[in-house]
Amino acid sequence: MKKHGILNSHIAKVLADLGHTDTIVIGDAGLPVPDGVLKIDVALIPGTPSFQEVVKAVANDMVIEKVTIAEEIIEANPKQHEFMKMHSDWELDYVTHEQFKQMTANAKAIIRTGETTAYSNCILQAGVFF
Repeated sequence: MKKHGILNSHIAKVLADLGHTDTIVIGDAGLPVPDGVLKIDVALIPGTPSFQEVVKAVANDMVIEKVTIAEEIIEANPKQHEFMKMHSDWELDYVTHEQFKQMTANAKAIIRTGETTAYSNCILQAGVFF
């Protein structure tokens, strides 16, 4: 049994298999999952686990070089936007929500949270530690 890091075996495997520039998505409870993309559902009840809890846990186990979010988050969900901006080591890329949903089709996995606030979604692009 693992002692540290992500305990969810599906998420741990996806993270271990990522190569440079591969992407994963962390999404709210309503984000559609394109056909052919692995969905890892960690939602329990509305709000649990939260988007921020899952982002923090994944970020502790993943080298992240870029994060893509929907530009609509700025107005529609300033709390989540501020949370995403506080990571000064992440390059933030903004796209429309429609572009965001199209980009999810290329992800290695989508992790579905219990989050129920608008635009609580991000695409994490893997970096390298060297």
